[in-house]
Amino acid sequence: MSLPDQWRAARPKVAGVHLDSAACSRQSFAAIEAAAQHARHEAEVGGYVAAEAAASVLSAGRAAVGALTGLSDVVFTTGANHALDLLLSSWPGERSLACLPGEFGPNLAIIAANGFEVHALPTDGDGRLDVEASAHLLAADPPALVHLTPLGSHRGLAQPAAAMSAVCAGLGLPLVIDAAQALGHLDCRVGASVVYGASRKWMAGPRGVGYLAMQPELAQRLRPRLPPPEWHPPLSVLQRLEHGETNLAARLGFSVALGEHLAAGPESVRARLAEVGSMTRRALAGVEGWRVVEPVDEPTAITTLEPTSGTDPQKVRTWLIAERGIVTTYAGVERAPFELTAPVLRASPHVDVTLGELEQFAEALAAATAQV
Repeated sequence: MSLPDQWRAARPKVAGVHLDSAACSRQSFAAIEAAAQHARHEAEVGGYVAAEAAASVLSAGRAAVGALTGLSDVVFTTGANHALDLLLSSWPGERSLACLPGEFGPNLAIIAANGFEVHALPTDGDGRLDVEASAHLLAADPPALVHLTPLGSHRGLAQPAAAMSAVCAGLGLPLVIDAAQALGHLDCRVGASVVYGASRKWMAGPRGVGYLAMQPELAQRLRPRLPPPEWHPPLSVLQRLEHGETNLAARLGFSVALGEHLAAGPESVRARLAEVGSMTRRALAGVEGWRVVEPVDEPTAITTLEPTSGTDPQKVRTWLIAERGIVTTYAGVERAPFELTAPVLRASPHVDVTLGELEQFAEALAAATAQV
């Protein structure tokens, strides 16, 4: 059975057309059942006894994150925002950070809330990182941390994460990667110091789960605020970072989703998603009133549609759901406040999408544009 057929067969039948994996993918039967089974076990034996029984599966989930990131110290969080906040609030040194001008808006809010001064990394005209210019800038004025989002929320451009990692390693600068869109989509074993992200996007796990993966040396530098370090018995940094009172059922579902991804073959998934992106852009290239932002051969499955005639992407998204059962994403300028100048529509199908579904979307998009 092909990868698309395997993916589709492993999940409940979709009600319509799901082109929203960059927001929240569809979970598998196995991931759903793992979470439900744990909830039943909590009811049978109590939450804390059930938590002890789940320890080995959760350890396997952390190991899977480690395998996909190349980083051995892994803690579960409630999501990508929580992971970044944990990291930055625990940072003991100078509070300065370099990132792309198109950085995700909520990340910028967390960076500011933790008192970090932000320096913009140089990019080309499309918003792609200029590695050589960045190397010169970082060497001349090194920040405490370099932050890179290899695949953004508002645009499907793949950033040169491996090349940037090599630059940071040469300068002795910690590179922090936001892999919320990248894990399960692009190769994240690039030699970064930190990789963090969420379960619900391309990994197709439950909502409300994330991860923070770190090099051990960097993890030991952190000084988490809670609980106090003088508590007895003393807790390790990782124990202090990973909050115990959490939804373990969701973490178990994520662990199962990670295992399914590894079983499918990360390289095969990445290749198929690149193919899906090309299929999507070709299918949408001729829809009047919209411009496809990404190059056809960009190796990602995120396609951004920019209105060219004043159409409101939010109204189009609402119409597509109500009239055709097609789920896409409305992306307002707050997603990248220093790069986006107007709202856009985002399509992000997973590996199981068919050409027929993309053609159906193209026809519906034209109809929606005429209606709204």
